[in-house]
Amino acid sequence: MTGLPRRRLLGYAGAGVALAGAGAAAGAFATRHDEVKPAGLADAVPFHGEHQAGIVTPAQDRMHFVALDVTTTKRSELVALLKEWTEAARRMTAGQEAADAGAVGGHPSAPPKDTGEALDLPASALTLTIGFGPSLFDDRFGLAAQRPAKLIDLPKFRGDDLDPKRSGGDLCIQACANDPQVAVHAIRNLVRIGFGRVAVRWSQLGFGRTSSTSTSQATPRNLFGFKDGTNNLKAEDTDALREHVWVAPGDGPEWMVGGTYLVARRIRMHIEIWDRTSLAEQEAIVGRTKGEGAPLGQVKEFDPVDLHVRGKGGEPVIPENAHIRLASAEALGGVRILRRGYNFTDGSDGLGHLDAGLFFVCFNRDTGKQFVPMQQALASKDDMMEYLEHNGSGHFAVPPGVREGGFWGDTLFRD
Repeated sequence: MTGLPRRRLLGYAGAGVALAGAGAAAGAFATRHDEVKPAGLADAVPFHGEHQAGIVTPAQDRMHFVALDVTTTKRSELVALLKEWTEAARRMTAGQEAADAGAVGGHPSAPPKDTGEALDLPASALTLTIGFGPSLFDDRFGLAAQRPAKLIDLPKFRGDDLDPKRSGGDLCIQACANDPQVAVHAIRNLVRIGFGRVAVRWSQLGFGRTSSTSTSQATPRNLFGFKDGTNNLKAEDTDALREHVWVAPGDGPEWMVGGTYLVARRIRMHIEIWDRTSLAEQEAIVGRTKGEGAPLGQVKEFDPVDLHVRGKGGEPVIPENAHIRLASAEALGGVRILRRGYNFTDGSDGLGHLDAGLFFVCFNRDTGKQFVPMQQALASKDDMMEYLEHNGSGHFAVPPGVREGGFWGDTLFRD
């Protein structure tokens, strides 16, 4: 047994050993995902909790995001799939195969129950997060009355060039991990389990997180070379999360309490044009220094942003159309969001330019009052928009976390 890969060892050992290794306790909410506990790059993140993992979990280095259309018209089949997915997600986030004896332990004449590419790999802090799109709440499954009022159809923003093939979806699943193969393996196996009941609508791979969700993390850089998400909400600030991220009683349907709303935007960055822009202009567009990441007029990255400092000529040191000014809570009446995006590079466009940019993901309590006004301000005034193209979009209701014995979205499907 000692020579077997870790995932096969866990498969043979059973779920009890795996959960013990992940540090999971027996209580329904024994582990809260807004309590940050430092973990190694290869460790497991507990699956159960009041909120889904992969939201305030310290952001991992890689991501695979998929949006799916439900092809079955039977509510019972959709519920059965969510239960199967939940069990597979529990196992994979604990470092196990998607199913017991999955890749090589089954009957040789039958397809394996696990694709096998993660057999030798640890859990790598894998998290799996599910969301439900507006289109799921139609007449197919009797869910129309349960659609949250806050699960809005996003408005068209100025400059949007959205590709329908990269937008929407009945469901989404976000896989984040510190090993790209672990994240891809997780999505691949969930899609495999869903054959005949769901079909992939679009997907996106991401590398290099573009925000920090914990004070234990350094601020990363985006493909423009600037530190990104310095003032992001952090997992340790539970009061701010309660105010800006988590759905509270009275916010909408009870099944969403403890959940949140996810916005995904595929933003192509015209990096070739940006790379020919002077450093001074780049810093004026962003509103921060490129090296240290300090707000213009300040010295250090985490110095408070002062939008009122003026230069010798009386002009604001942080320009009126600078990105950090327009996105600031001060300029937006206190609006904040939790960002969790990733860089991407998807080859070239056939014209000698890289198809690269930011896969923007954020979580908020009320998209219409938080993300929408922020994006409207950026789309209409931000000088950075000259270098950006929003070509994919999605909005999803993320249900609360899974209790022991429950399944993804069980609060929605209770009869």
